[in-house]
Amino acid sequence: MYPSYLELYSNGQLNKRAKEAESLLVSCSLCPRKCGINRLKDNRGYCKIGNLARIYSYMPHLGEEPPISGYRGSGTIFFSGCNMACVYCQNYKFSQLNEGKEVEVEELSEFMLELQKLNCHNINLVTPSHILPQILKALILAIPQGLKLPLVYNTSGYELPETIKLLDGIVDIFLPDMRYSDNEMSARYSNAPDYPEYNQASVKQMYRQLEEAKFDEQGLIKKGLIIRHLVLPNNIAGTARIMHFIAQEISAHTYISLMSQYLPCHNADKFPELFRRMSEQEYNQAKKIMLNSGLSNGWLQEAGGLACLVGTNIKPIG
Repeated sequence: MYPSYLELYSNGQLNKRAKEAESLLVSCSLCPRKCGINRLKDNRGYCKIGNLARIYSYMPHLGEEPPISGYRGSGTIFFSGCNMACVYCQNYKFSQLNEGKEVEVEELSEFMLELQKLNCHNINLVTPSHILPQILKALILAIPQGLKLPLVYNTSGYELPETIKLLDGIVDIFLPDMRYSDNEMSARYSNAPDYPEYNQASVKQMYRQLEEAKFDEQGLIKKGLIIRHLVLPNNIAGTARIMHFIAQEISAHTYISLMSQYLPCHNADKFPELFRRMSEQEYNQAKKIMLNSGLSNGWLQEAGGLACLVGTNIKPIG
């Protein structure tokens, strides 16, 4: 069945997974923080989210990678709260300041169905790891009402592999960041000193489930893994080590979204090494590293917008 969650719903496994995920809220261990607080009693840990999901916005989004946004938009749900604290976060108002509205799972399911009625290509769950139980419960409510769009799990990549295993057969499209290759950098700029360890292990688990991205005749992604890498000034992200890891330990055929849109937002002014835009030379160097690593599938974000990268031939989209 497609999307995959329809089969798990029909055989009762989706309900079982939702209960298993909800049990992790009793002493919260959904993500590497493992805060250990009882979120079912509305206690709040690092992400500042209790028993209810908090949503900042939901809408058809045309600004994602071309095979995700397509021509009708990706049905994007922006969840408030985050298990990272990036000093340069563009979305800090809802990721760190928790702006947004608390919603019951019934309302979350209605948002999914509304996005489907707007003819979106998929349901794009942005920063979902701390909301996983609520998402699964909403999914169970939406399926009998006709939900049949694939799920995009759009994550910072700071995930527990054990949590990702719960999504096997539920998510059809994984869209994780690989943000840092160095623990010191992830600690300094995102308060996540163990980010590389958990990030790499979780991306391996995502690849085990779905492998490389697969597309339909219109170029829309149907299933698989796309890895995002945000190029940061002064090589803070450690691009070379990340690309080497992907090529050697995931697959040289992995699709990469090499992102250039870094902006020095939020508290970046307190870090001189981050308080500027990335230079064209820095982005070109990251592109060269990616290609020299043998990674020739994906998208580049150049001055003219998104471009499709096939081998070494760059073809503008749109």
